[in-house]
Amino acid sequence: MTRISAPPSPPPSPPLSPPLPSPTTSLSLSSPFPLANSANSKPSKRSFIEWVPFATHPVFASVRNSQPSSDFKPGSGSSLVAWDVVRSRFYLWDPAIRRIHRLSVRLQDSDDGSETLDQVSVEAAVPSETLVPSIQITHEVCQISLNIDGSSLLIAGSDKLTLINIFDKTTTNGETVICRAVPVATQILSGQDKGIRVLQASWHPFSGAHICLLTSDAVFRLFDLSSDLEKPEQEFYLQLEPSGRGQSAVLLCPVAFSHGAHHLWDTFSIFFLFSDGSIYILCPVVPFGSLYNQKHIKEIYDDVKSFELEAAHSNAAKFSRLALSWLEETFPEMLPESEHHGLSVCRACAYASLDASLVLQGPLRNISHGQETGILKGRAVSFLYTSAGKDSILVAAFNTGLLYIQALADEIHPQWATDAGPHFSLDSNHQVKGVAMICESFPHNTGDSGQTPPLLELAVVDLSLSDPSQKQQGPSLSLFSDPVVAERFYCVHSGGADAVTLNFLPFSDVDVGPTSAKPPSVQPVFNIGNNTGLNGFAAIANSFGDSHIIGVTQNYECIVIEMKVWKETVIVDLGETGEAGSIDASSGVMTNVSKDLLAGPKAIVLNSSGSLKMMDPESIEGRSTLHHYMKIFRENYVEYAHKVSIELKQRIGHLKSLMEEQNKKINAVKMLLENVETKEESIHERIDRACGSHTELERRLNKLKNLPLANKKPLSKAEKDFRTQLDRFVGVELDALHSAIEALSARMKRYNGSHVSSVTPRRTALRGRGPASEAQASLLKPSLEKLSIMNKENTQKLKLLEEHFANLEM
Repeated sequence: MTRISAPPSPPPSPPLSPPLPSPTTSLSLSSPFPLANSANSKPSKRSFIEWVPFATHPVFASVRNSQPSSDFKPGSGSSLVAWDVVRSRFYLWDPAIRRIHRLSVRLQDSDDGSETLDQVSVEAAVPSETLVPSIQITHEVCQISLNIDGSSLLIAGSDKLTLINIFDKTTTNGETVICRAVPVATQILSGQDKGIRVLQASWHPFSGAHICLLTSDAVFRLFDLSSDLEKPEQEFYLQLEPSGRGQSAVLLCPVAFSHGAHHLWDTFSIFFLFSDGSIYILCPVVPFGSLYNQKHIKEIYDDVKSFELEAAHSNAAKFSRLALSWLEETFPEMLPESEHHGLSVCRACAYASLDASLVLQGPLRNISHGQETGILKGRAVSFLYTSAGKDSILVAAFNTGLLYIQALADEIHPQWATDAGPHFSLDSNHQVKGVAMICESFPHNTGDSGQTPPLLELAVVDLSLSDPSQKQQGPSLSLFSDPVVAERFYCVHSGGADAVTLNFLPFSDVDVGPTSAKPPSVQPVFNIGNNTGLNGFAAIANSFGDSHIIGVTQNYECIVIEMKVWKETVIVDLGETGEAGSIDASSGVMTNVSKDLLAGPKAIVLNSSGSLKMMDPESIEGRSTLHHYMKIFRENYVEYAHKVSIELKQRIGHLKSLMEEQNKKINAVKMLLENVETKEESIHERIDRACGSHTELERRLNKLKNLPLANKKPLSKAEKDFRTQLDRFVGVELDALHSAIEALSARMKRYNGSHVSSVTPRRTALRGRGPASEAQASLLKPSLEKLSIMNKENTQKLKLLEEHFANLEM
């Protein structure tokens, strides 16, 4: 499937006269461009601005001189710094004065190719601003984070949340700005040690007014801060069923969650990591009023329709029908009959099925080489989802220092349980205001009936933590994605930070087999010898396609490292293919061009009510509104065009170098073709000689076939045995027979001679024995005749055998 990146939602339009918020009312998220005639704000008189290297900014020295915070506990994505991508501003929490420092940052490109740390590519403005919350923040601070448009700052602790509206300024005095701040979810988070604790809190990536909160009571909540600060808009009670993995479902608890990216149903999915390392999926989850790309929604809609036609299982067909109904009710603007069908974005409507609740899909099966893997070792502490190419990558970090890197082996499909429906909260107009449901897991509901995708194990990375005690002190690992290279992420631990780069993606690298795939490469970014860890970590990107890493230690020493993305990519290609400058054209643009520029200008949603039409443009209120929208249009279109112009100018040199490399390759190929053409005649001559030699060999072979002995067949086994017997007869019995015949012949001759010479005397002398001698002679004579006959026959046989042997030898 083709991935379509949905543009981020624009900042919500502020009311003309925002009321003062209270702990039980909503906070009106103001625009990042406040009105010029605000009654409570004074123009800031900035002194002369000096640009200094970011790492040596005076604000770090001032915080370092104060007592550092001891309540920071790193967790999943925890950090006391935040980065504003839209305005290039850096936010730093000061634990001593309980305030926030805001630094204006500019990024530069290094043309000399130097990779030393002394080179200045990130600079900050002096003096910096200090944001003072309107209420005192007394709770511990574990994390600060900005929403997608940089207008609101969330300060999260272990048992309390505070929201700061950056552009809703009550007082401005020089470099100190007092901003409106309100607590969030005080009815749920009591602030007591034995109460409900915050496991993870973050802004939703598709809404600037919604925060996602995962608490220790295994409940996932979405708050719409523009409507209500106390009551959640959506509540999902996560309940596990025993999965047969050796642990009871009661002992398992959620640890962290991560949002999906722009890929089919991943966009509406929330991934949960539990303490034993098992991963669950909750889909679909959409903040009410958030904006999405209409083409992306239409792609999902068409995919569900095709899947419904191919579904052979009854449950799969039922889930497909529920998914189609959910898409049609949540995004009615995508339907052809809608009057807003031609818009590029769709706004999510408040909808939930009346008789069906979402299923907590999982635990996802871990597959390695076609076999399921065993139980993971250790306790899971951090979680990260990232999308690279066609792959959805899930990374789970354990307190033993192991990173389990897995990929989704199939597409995600939503699932519902029709035996219990959700609970609804309606407003005065009987419109859906809030939804709460129980989400149960069904471990055996997989395959065609459940469509729960398995996990393909890619690698297990052992970080080899030097301090074993850190493994038992709780969550000490944090995972962060790289803003430029999708295949790279960072792991922050007590000893520093490591960069892990995936060199093989199963569905993106289809030409590389699993057996020849390279393992991930792990490179230490920076090491901290005293194992104190980091208070803050941020990965930022500039418009030149390079990324920078900013780390703040617990002693508030700043570390800035520049990652040369283009150079690293070329080096990898040189090592794998041996060709200079072999950069993938399809992925090179997506990797090197800034994501903000690729997403295009932000979509502007005008106030759909009729108040603008009834407003007099000559009035003060009309002029203020017109001025407000003019600033918004300038921010979204004029400044975007300026950024695109700068981006294109900076890329002229890079594109020129790429063209020179391509021309060199073309010239080399032309030279090879010329050499082939010059050698073509000699190659034809060699082919002709080879053909002549082949013809001569065939002629000689036919001549040899015509020889007399060529058609004689070799002796069989029986014939060879008979010949062996005859050889034995010739050597032994025939010789004995010849000797016997010769002896008998000699005796016969002697007998005949003696009988003739002494026949008369013997008759007279031996009269009594005459008849006996005659009888013996008569008997001996036939024997001699028989012997002579046998001798002749044997002689004839011997001649026949000799002739036969002579024929066989020929």
